[in-house]
Amino acid sequence: MEILIIITILFYMASTASYVAYLFAQKDCLYRSGAYILILGFFCHTAAIAFGFVKSGNLPVYRLYEILSLAGWTIAGVFLVSQYKLRLKILGIYAVPLVTLVMIISSQLPREAPQIKNIFSNFWIIFHVVIIFIGESFFALACGVGILYLIQENSIKNKNHGFFFRRLPSLELLDSTGYTCIISGFAMLTLGLITGFLYAKLIWGRLWSWDPKEVWSGITWLLYAALLHGRFALGWRGRKAAIISVIGFVVLLFTFLGVNFLLEGHHGEFIRW
Repeated sequence: MEILIIITILFYMASTASYVAYLFAQKDCLYRSGAYILILGFFCHTAAIAFGFVKSGNLPVYRLYEILSLAGWTIAGVFLVSQYKLRLKILGIYAVPLVTLVMIISSQLPREAPQIKNIFSNFWIIFHVVIIFIGESFFALACGVGILYLIQENSIKNKNHGFFFRRLPSLELLDSTGYTCIISGFAMLTLGLITGFLYAKLIWGRLWSWDPKEVWSGITWLLYAALLHGRFALGWRGRKAAIISVIGFVVLLFTFLGVNFLLEGHHGEFIRW
């Protein structure tokens, strides 16, 4: 498994280099090579996760390095699908380095074998975690699109038609792409929360227990729901939507990791160093 992770990281690093080179040179061959290398890395990553699942009989989400590895895997997968569907080539300069960074951090964390409880082999926890991670990956991409939007908007406002202006797409395309990522992530997050309620009822006997993770997950859901409502009802597009996308992802990161280490609750047993 370790050799697969090393190979995966090497592929991701090579893909990052190709996308960065594409940013500067704007050669389609660099973009294509980055995408193909990323696919190879994703396949190796998938094999590593599958190996861990078969070996333990449980979804590998108990240790922090496993959580981060699964996060990197879902971001890579969601980006590959989004790249095929949305054709926003430049997003690779954000998504692939993010995946690479997550995997490098994951590889440096302790690997001690934990005592895994049988609750981790439950169907609902597997479905819940995977769906939640897919939704969060869409939100991660929406954050990247929001950042690119703000950079391009600043270039236009300052009439600085230089490096980024020539390489970033139109504001309309960035805005529509960000919206697609948000609504996709929101749908997955909603489904993930529903399965989480069902799992909580099965394991703890109640749908809601005011656990900090549950509360902050609700806050995150409400934040993105407010963004979608604002877009439909109040015309929140462009800069405002981009800023909220970035803020939403910061809140999401706190919900994803910060809550487990700063606040006590039964979700803390799902992450160990």
